[in-house]
Amino acid sequence: MGRGGISDFVAALGLMLAFEGLCLAAFPAVWRRALRMMLRAPETPMRIAGLVAGAIGVLLVFLVRY
Repeated sequence: MGRGGISDFVAALGLMLAFEGLCLAAFPAVWRRALRMMLRAPETPMRIAGLVAGAIGVLLVFLVRY
């Protein structure tokens, strides 16, 4: 398939799932507390944080790949 493509997406998805799964297994109480806080948080700051995290992720992938 060459550079990029669906294989990179699947690899990134697998890495994300592995990382999150290990964190959840190691710190379940912290995750539960964070989820409770997120349920009470207003949507706008969460949207902004999500957009910033997504932009940083895209930038990191771009820097690593090119």
